[in-house]
Amino acid sequence: MCPRSLSDTALMDMVVSNLQQQRLVTEQLRREAAIKRMPVSLAVKDIIKYITEHEQDDCLLVGFSSQRVNPFREKTPCAVL
Repeated sequence: MCPRSLSDTALMDMVVSNLQQQRLVTEQLRREAAIKRMPVSLAVKDIIKYITEHEQDDCLLVGFSSQRVNPFREKTPCAVL
């Protein structure tokens, strides 16, 4: 007895499926290659500029103006009557 092998149609289906998958991967790689890139040094400068411009609005740096606007404040305990 010879070992069982895939039928011709099953083999063709696998080849076609693999080919379609490879085409999708190739298309994705082409899209990613077309993305405009910027040097890290410029990106870091932009991030630093944004942070310094918005640091006065950052509650973690300057705190909250009152406890009412603090979303992390302790909730009042519930009283059961």
